[in-house]
Amino acid sequence: MHPPVAHHPARDALRLPSRLLIVEDERRLALSLAKGLTAEGYAVDVVHDGLEGLRRAGGSTYDLIVLDVMLPGMNGYRVCSALRAAGDEVPILMLTAKDGEYDEAEGLDTGADDYLTKPFSYVVLVARIRALLRRRGSGPSPVLELGELRVDTAARRVHRGDDEVALTAKEFAVLEQLALRSGEVVSKAEILEHVWDFAYEGDPNIVEVYVSTLRRKLGASLIRTVRGAGYRLEAR
Repeated sequence: MHPPVAHHPARDALRLPSRLLIVEDERRLALSLAKGLTAEGYAVDVVHDGLEGLRRAGGSTYDLIVLDVMLPGMNGYRVCSALRAAGDEVPILMLTAKDGEYDEAEGLDTGADDYLTKPFSYVVLVARIRALLRRRGSGPSPVLELGELRVDTAARRVHRGDDEVALTAKEFAVLEQLALRSGEVVSKAEILEHVWDFAYEGDPNIVEVYVSTLRRKLGASLIRTVRGAGYRLEAR
């Protein structure tokens, strides 16, 4: 039985969701990625074996595959080569714990479109996915219209009314998480997981610092604190 495709209300607002397949045998990482990408507005399937990944990719229409190199059953290089040999041009973002020019070259030579070395920043992963989908002409609408707030997730620019608001990369990433789930409560833990590295072990109160900065730049009433639960962006 295939695992269910994850759904999230944000997709309805973004209209056409892109379908992503994650092939990753580190289950905690795979599920964290699926959770985060679902919140971004994508439809996500997860498998943990190279052979199953190849079977699933060949039998379904995906807009992008996140493919680990070190997999049981069949490694990512072979999965990628098999898909390309079959004429499948789906964008492939390869993940690996290895590092070095030879490994990157091997991944790209087998037909991968991009390459990311673990450990990686979630923000960088999402940016790479968006870039590959834009190149393919797919993916959710990059502009979120939230009342007088306009968040362009492709250009990474924010306008409030007619005025552009300058944000740092991390400030934008925090705002983006809240904007993608506008009207919903987003916990501090979820923001940490999505915006900072998976291995982040610093002070979790850093989220409060960034939310405070966003309130100062965008207006104090835009982001509400829900005591004991997290934050909610309220579009007006």
